[in-house]
Amino acid sequence: MSKGLIVKQMLVLIITAFSFSQCKKSVPDSNMKTVKMNESQISFSAKNHVLDNNDNFSSDNRFLCYDTRGTVFNTDIGNSKTIEKIEIASGKETVLYQPESITGEQAAPGIGAVSYHPKEDKVIFIHGPLLSEVEERGYYGIPNRTGVEVSADGKGRTIKVDMHDVATNRETIHGAQRGGTHRHEYSRNGKRIGFTYNDLLCPDYDRTIGYMETTKTAPDGYTHFFAVLLKPARIGESKPGEIEKAYADSWVDSEGRMRAFIGNVRAENGTDYQEDLFVADIPDDVEITTAFSGDATTFPEPPEGVKIRRLTHSGNISGIVRGSNDGKWIACLSKDEKGIDQVTLIHALGSDLSENTGMQPKVVSHFKSNAGAIRWHPSGEWIFSLVEGNIAASCTRPGKDFGKSVMLTNDEQKRMQMVVSGDGNRVAYNIAVPTENEMDNEKLFRQIFVLDLDIDKINAALK
Repeated sequence: MSKGLIVKQMLVLIITAFSFSQCKKSVPDSNMKTVKMNESQISFSAKNHVLDNNDNFSSDNRFLCYDTRGTVFNTDIGNSKTIEKIEIASGKETVLYQPESITGEQAAPGIGAVSYHPKEDKVIFIHGPLLSEVEERGYYGIPNRTGVEVSADGKGRTIKVDMHDVATNRETIHGAQRGGTHRHEYSRNGKRIGFTYNDLLCPDYDRTIGYMETTKTAPDGYTHFFAVLLKPARIGESKPGEIEKAYADSWVDSEGRMRAFIGNVRAENGTDYQEDLFVADIPDDVEITTAFSGDATTFPEPPEGVKIRRLTHSGNISGIVRGSNDGKWIACLSKDEKGIDQVTLIHALGSDLSENTGMQPKVVSHFKSNAGAIRWHPSGEWIFSLVEGNIAASCTRPGKDFGKSVMLTNDEQKRMQMVVSGDGNRVAYNIAVPTENEMDNEKLFRQIFVLDLDIDKINAALK
């Protein structure tokens, strides 16, 4: 790196720190305390470092992975050029994967939405068609992508995860998908991969969810067998109570036996739609290879034994749902009587129709503005959320402190895409920061910031 560029980066840091200090204080709720935590910027290079609401911390919590979409041409994943990691202590950036690419409205291959494996030194991400495949498969698109793993040591060793097969003159290859998988998420034991899915061959079906496992019968050249967890109703043809779209999903438990999601479900009046919380149960005796992979006119079917449970009927659920580390609770967003999105908890086996109040949803926050980007602390005693760009910590510990919230930042910065480290010591997120490149051009790039968490100090603020 040139001395001139180093000096420029130092100036950016000084200017950024000054601008933060000059920001007008903007506590989302004046009745809440603000507890100052140490915040620092760790990336400075002239490109985007997009965390994208994934599992970005390495298993040893030393690194964060990200993609670089929005650095060139537009913000689409199709024009993301690299998958990278950054060492938190030093700020050193390492390119993990950089294929040959085409830039433009039609782009390839398209790589992004990266997550670390919870046990091994590798990451998984979206991968569209290689340049050598574009003639056959076309350019990057939502129903034209798969999952790929790459080693996180910088040597670029790749593994093909799920097979993409869109042949129409026969059944889909058993264990392959025929569209695009997205938001690949390892279960916390690393045994299963959950995802959202869009089908190419049956476009009259909306997005759904699924999971993958390693099996001896996975398609040749690929490590995992693909299966949907829900076959939705055709778009516009659902009956009351039927799901037309499944999304915003996450694992609830460490073993990958429960995957929570939001379902776009037909209301009881048969006309309207509403968004409610569901769980797909995958018992231990479910054999993934009993799934039907579909054909040219038939949507895939889930494995035998998968069950879908509905937890809410209010129709006001939103956000990416999140399971606690012990697998007992699910966090989501629900609207209060003023229409504000609040952090909400429900037992993983619960229901808003249960006669047991302990199994009914519990509102945790009482913000005056919408909460978003919810994340659990690994202790299970706190949920973090973003409120007007600031970080809030809401107590979920049973007792007198349940439902109390503390602000950890208090300014007008627009933080986004928050993730919590596995050891619970840090929160990482993006902030768009004016950054100069080597051509002396300044542009807003998403940089990575970390907030050091002092849980004792947060607890003390509740007293």
